Amino acid sequence: MVNEFKAFIAKGNVVDLAVGIIIGAAFTAIVNSLVADLINPIIGLITGGVDFSNLYIDLSGTDPVSLAAAREAGVPVFAYGSFITAIINFLIIAWVVFLLVKAVNRLKAQVVRKEKAEEAAAAPPGPTELDVLKEIRDSLQQRSA
Repeated sequence: MVNEFKAFIAKGNVVDLAVGIIIGAAFTAIVNSLVADLINPIIGLITGGVDFSNLYIDLSGTDPVSLAAAREAGVPVFAYGSFITAIINFLIIAWVVFLLVKAVNRLKAQVVRKEKAEEAAAAPPGPTELDVLKEIRDSLQQRSA
């Protein structure tokens, strides 16, 4: 059983998946920082400093001072602002990921084009049309002789 487990772990797919998860976690931290520290302040500036995350409806009628106070007191609230913020963050993150994937795909395409150009340059040139015609002529002459 231990040997089977070692064989399973040694497979490339498992290792690739583990690396992907680790890189994904690090990438998530970068994207979250980009959204929270760079993009959201710009959106706040454009919207006049409106912070959607603090918008809520008090369902108990006690009228707490803030969303944090309501949650701390255990008051039932309909926190639609947090949902709006989550949607905005998702759209921003999706856009950033789209741009990054697009850039990576462009880089991959450039590498593939470069490799194909190098292969084409390294390959010996094929016979010219004149060479083929000469071979046909010589072949016909040999048959008739």
